[in-house]
Amino acid sequence: MTSQPRRRDPLPLGGEGLPYSKGLTAQALIATGVPADEAYQLARRVELDLAEAGEPAVSLDRLEVLAAEVLGAAEGERAVTRLRQLAEVQELDVPIIVLIGGSTGTGKSTVAVEVAHRLGINRVASTDFIRQTMRAFFSPEFMPTIHYSSFEAGQALDEEVTGDPTIVGFVDQCRHVCVGVDAALRRALTEGWSMVLEGVHLVPGLVPRELEGALVVHVVLEIVDEQAHRLHFHFRDGATGGSRAMAKYIDRFEDIRRIQTYVCSRARREAVPVVENANVERAIDAVMGLVMDAAGRVREPA
Repeated sequence: MTSQPRRRDPLPLGGEGLPYSKGLTAQALIATGVPADEAYQLARRVELDLAEAGEPAVSLDRLEVLAAEVLGAAEGERAVTRLRQLAEVQELDVPIIVLIGGSTGTGKSTVAVEVAHRLGINRVASTDFIRQTMRAFFSPEFMPTIHYSSFEAGQALDEEVTGDPTIVGFVDQCRHVCVGVDAALRRALTEGWSMVLEGVHLVPGLVPRELEGALVVHVVLEIVDEQAHRLHFHFRDGATGGSRAMAKYIDRFEDIRRIQTYVCSRARREAVPVVENANVERAIDAVMGLVMDAAGRVREPA
């Protein structure tokens, strides 16, 4: 594949040092998972240190010393290690494709937006949008399952179905939507774009684990605790002003849970990481860690 220019907004990182601007340094620290208040405290400490030394930028070695003072030795070392890893991600000459799957209500869109922000990726897409676009081109008679929600797709099937209709209908819908997913990924590679794509249809085994000329990281989110998963729909209902039809999700909650079990079992079978989203910050941090680990493996041969 022909090398394409990277389409990522550069993180505020440098090879030998960091910009001394408080805002930029704090942004970089937050991208590593440092809480915002602590990131700004450390940024202020860096700013004062640079003023005293009369230097324009802080080296990562010096930052490690300052981070230990502000965050503690263990957290300071971790933050600087992550900064080094983020710098390595920025040095990659290939697009980064992050795929975030998981059943309905596992927080995929929230995690996707924040991961994209931290990586400097300005393209975030959803497989729901791809499905909605396909509905405009394919009639219910021709492609019935895509005209239902993922957990209701079994209603589009004939009465004689072998297996769980919810899962059979879901998989049929996923296979159709993944044709559009493949087209979106190919376009991203052609244009040299990095992208975060999230959606219930990103079932391990139905989407590519690798793409030539790109770094692909696939992860599946799950919420193990049933009550926490159910409460997510209540929180989302309040956040969206009731626009997401919470009652429908609650009524079909058992179907949603069965889809989660199916997707997670596929993930484990395909060796795709499954991240528990009991705490969104920890989930985001885990996905970021997987991206940086993957970037490190890409760089190892070089």
